[in-house]
Amino acid sequence: MGATRRTLLTCAGAAAGGLAGGLAGGLAGAHGSPAAPGSVTPAVDPIALGPATEIPVGGGKVYSEAMVVVTQPAAGEFKAFTSTCTHWGCQVTAVENDQIICRCHGSRFSATDGSVVLGPATLPLGPVAVTVEDGQLTLG
Repeated sequence: MGATRRTLLTCAGAAAGGLAGGLAGGLAGAHGSPAAPGSVTPAVDPIALGPATEIPVGGGKVYSEAMVVVTQPAAGEFKAFTSTCTHWGCQVTAVENDQIICRCHGSRFSATDGSVVLGPATLPLGPVAVTVEDGQLTLG
């Protein structure tokens, strides 16, 4: 089972573990129970995401390649979370009305702190370090 499990984790979220802590932020563990999320710092060099102006106040953007979602709950306040839903490991797909949405099973998370707003997910999205310098967003 060890080799099989390692393969499944690699397929489902190796990039998440390396870039944004998907392993800590919510891949399914043994018997489908989600892993406990924690504060996450990328294990690689900082990653440039692009202009902060792409993130609307009260909204956000999913960065699929970096496996993170960045939100702006209030003007000038940027938050980032793993984009791996803590229910079954699907990627969240949108930020609407101050909520991060996973369309796989309907889970919704707060764009302010990643907490669960609507299940079936029971654990929050893991936070990720994000900075803004000269109007550019950077992970790490």
